Amino acid sequence: MTQDIPTQATGAIALADGEVLFGFGAGAAGMAIGEICFNTAMTGHQEILADPSYAGQVVCFTSPHVGNVGANAEDEEAASEPARHAAVGMISRATITPPANWRAEQSFDEWLRTRGIVALTGVDTRALTRRIREKGMTMCAIAHDPNGRIDVEALKAAAAKAPSMEGRELAADVARAEPGDWDEGTWTRGEGYAAGPEDGPRVVVLDYGVKANILRLLVGAGARVAVLPGKASFEDVKALNPDGVVFSNGPGDPAETGKYALPTIRAVLDAGIPALGICLGHQMLALAIGARTAKMPQGHHGANHPVKNHETGQVEIVSMNHGFAVDGTTLPANAVETHVSLFDGSNSGFKLTDKPVWAVQHHPEASPGPQDSFGVFDRFVGALAKAEA
Repeated sequence: MTQDIPTQATGAIALADGEVLFGFGAGAAGMAIGEICFNTAMTGHQEILADPSYAGQVVCFTSPHVGNVGANAEDEEAASEPARHAAVGMISRATITPPANWRAEQSFDEWLRTRGIVALTGVDTRALTRRIREKGMTMCAIAHDPNGRIDVEALKAAAAKAPSMEGRELAADVARAEPGDWDEGTWTRGEGYAAGPEDGPRVVVLDYGVKANILRLLVGAGARVAVLPGKASFEDVKALNPDGVVFSNGPGDPAETGKYALPTIRAVLDAGIPALGICLGHQMLALAIGARTAKMPQGHHGANHPVKNHETGQVEIVSMNHGFAVDGTTLPANAVETHVSLFDGSNSGFKLTDKPVWAVQHHPEASPGPQDSFGVFDRFVGALAKAEA
């Protein structure tokens, strides 16, 4: 049955079950296919859509106003050229507003176009968010045609046959292809990014779609950082003589990425090299020690998630972006849960009792979001420096 297109609609999104929502297209023209999720952050929208962990996803912002701060090169989260292919779509309630921020270098709509992100505005995002909460994340197809020529049936067909995120390996698409050093540190107003240290612990980062601010904060904590492709072997890691290894964030199903990543991760653990896992890296560290991961119905996406730190007793407000979670009940006896989500009780971190290994599910680099968890980097690099002394 053919569905009528509302007058003046220049964009639409079709969900896998056949439901279609119309609105006004923005950003890049064309069609994109991905998994739809909602994000509760009120700002930092550029950092969210530039996060490689969102590869293959369409982000529905619950905050109605998008575009106020525009976009700028300093807030870039892609740490390599492949990582620039992150979120494929964006949905907002209000029309994208012109930038009104002193740091803006271009409008958000222009940034979306240059990034190839198909956007849709004028949508009832509250109803869409409620649907995701009740029925879970679903695959979708989003389209923007400035002339309003939307093939609704083709859009519905594309959404219906789109493969689920479960069982998909996406990290290889957003990871760097070649190794390299990273010496860009933390940002200061009026000064930009600081240079990296000339000495200090050597940290090797396995890139599965690493966010640039993770690398910046490692440098800011005093580490000399080298980045390897996620498919690097343990021999590649060992050749750099690391004091510590970080397994980065990234998109997709950890069990699928683990098919090539777990041998290297296990070799690092067996060698006794201190390690830190973040997001996807946290999930794959859990798989490496025998725990299990599972797909979440709605996932955790936002900059206001409360996490209880069992080691300090404090509640940290953190950024999160993940659709898979570690089943805390499957952690082995030598793993202690260190963090837990206060939204649903899911695991947000663990450490090993017999090895210098730590892992967190949330994004301690806070791009976007609160800086409560910056200490993750200071503690990790500090432990490496102490071991060196």
